[in-house]
Amino acid sequence: MSSTATLAPRWAADLDFPPTYKSKSGGIPDPPGYPSQSGALSKACSNSAKESKESKTQPRKQPTPQEMDTLKLKKAWEVALAPVKSLPMTFIMMYMSGNSLQIFSIMMVFMAFKNPIMGLLGTNQAFERFESDTNKAKMLPVKLAYIAMQLVALGVGIWKVNGMGLLPTTRSDWLAWEAQRDPLEHAVSAF
Repeated sequence: MSSTATLAPRWAADLDFPPTYKSKSGGIPDPPGYPSQSGALSKACSNSAKESKESKTQPRKQPTPQEMDTLKLKKAWEVALAPVKSLPMTFIMMYMSGNSLQIFSIMMVFMAFKNPIMGLLGTNQAFERFESDTNKAKMLPVKLAYIAMQLVALGVGIWKVNGMGLLPTTRSDWLAWEAQRDPLEHAVSAF
């Protein structure tokens, strides 16, 4: 009984003697309170770990042109879908700014139109770093998706301008171009 009471379980013994800390950079000393690698046991462990790491590490092979085209296409899709990722925030900010003509709502509308228009004008510049001779045909759907996303962002700006009452969508907005009606009857007061 007494012999089993003195033996601690393995997990408790491991807590008393934690594994040695291996510093990732040899030039920077460990801060106070952390174990240093000055002990012989830690040096032996680190040397064997370095040797096994060096034997397992092989030089990275260069990617093939097909792999590079695939990677470029993935990155191009990320760029193409980026305008939609900021759309919910823009939509909520426009909704919260209200429909009255104030400087904040006017600035929001200006930015809602400026960013998509600049994106549409700079479509080729946005994707020129991803294009190569071999993936030029695959970039066309990506560019079309980018243009569609910019048009969706432009639609949010149009929605805001309509909500502010600045779009001429009612008949009263076009009264200057309507012909005046000739009355069929005249009413005269009888005094």
